[in-house]
Amino acid sequence: MHERSSGQFLYYPVESKKADSPKSKKSTRALAMSVIAAFAALTGGAIGAGASLVAFSSMQAPAPVVVNNTEAVNWVTGAAVAASPSVVTLSVTSSTGSGNGSGVMITEDGYALTNSHVVTLGGSTNDVNVTAQAWDGRVYDAEVIGTDPTNDIAVIRLIGSESFQPIQIKDSDGLNVGEPVVAIGAPLGLSSTVTQGIVSALNRTIQVASSEVEDGNGSGLRFWDGFSQRPINLQVIQTDAAINPGNSGGALVDQQGSLVGINVAIATSGSSGNIGVGFAIPANTALRISDEIIEKGFASHGLLGALVTDSVIPNSSFASGAEIVELTPGGAAELAGLQPGDVVVLFDGQRIEGSGELTAAVRAQPAGAEVEIEALRAGQRLSFVATLGDSRDLESN
Repeated sequence: MHERSSGQFLYYPVESKKADSPKSKKSTRALAMSVIAAFAALTGGAIGAGASLVAFSSMQAPAPVVVNNTEAVNWVTGAAVAASPSVVTLSVTSSTGSGNGSGVMITEDGYALTNSHVVTLGGSTNDVNVTAQAWDGRVYDAEVIGTDPTNDIAVIRLIGSESFQPIQIKDSDGLNVGEPVVAIGAPLGLSSTVTQGIVSALNRTIQVASSEVEDGNGSGLRFWDGFSQRPINLQVIQTDAAINPGNSGGALVDQQGSLVGINVAIATSGSSGNIGVGFAIPANTALRISDEIIEKGFASHGLLGALVTDSVIPNSSFASGAEIVELTPGGAAELAGLQPGDVVVLFDGQRIEGSGELTAAVRAQPAGAEVEIEALRAGQRLSFVATLGDSRDLESN
């Protein structure tokens, strides 16, 4: 049984550079937060014809953090100096296309975080060559250790050095709305680009097209039929720091230069550029997934065992929630005491306003996690404790 929404989605296919094309195009991915808001992922390449931005067809030489006037140094400069040596620019090529993105070093021996859609060229292939350009200009071959299309996280390992500078990591659960942040990455292939903003919202849920490769052997969830790019729900941090195509997989850091998120997507309004609405996967989620990939080769995801839909709740302090339509016999929801007709309004302390938010919250948890759930039943607010199942069980159904 799948946790899935009954709603409709907007899709915008991945555009990748053709191997024999004289011009590169941005590899973009689409997502929809509503039927009127379109989003684009941040894999980079060249801008298409007619765009007003300069096109960059390959990785540009890194720009070191330059300090010309020490008396004018501010916290943004300090954060950039601390974090930039841990951010790399990625070039991904296959026999059919190519794209650019960013990555974040997490160990001295070369492991780095990025997005699944970066290293699969938007879910088009698992057969890629990856190179990484460090902040000092050195270029390394990289291997893909594993991908997790469910949360759009991938782990790569740079080959050729044991002395990379891993980024400092902050507990992203401690973030506050309004907290200053800096995005670091390679928009349009421009390495070591730094932009400033704030945390605009927390626990935001967005829908994106899955980067699972159709013929791959990964652990992506098969919860969408009939389309080449299935939607996935992501729990994200929203920021107004300017991020653009090529920032995918790059760092969102706090005032100390510590990682709080992995940049993944932007909202657009009829164009591919930044409009001040960007999204990052929380560092805690990304690190949990990367640890599992490095240790086991794959990441686990929770399974509630319920079919859910959006629900409007009249005469209640909660305007909406996720209504349980059907339960999997013996699944986590049934064992916890939930029933069809119950409307989930809180999951592990997070407000749930619809089926997409519940799905994202469940998938962000590892298999076997114990979570608290609050639901409305016949006007009463009830509490439950559920031990989540393993989403990989869906693949055998």
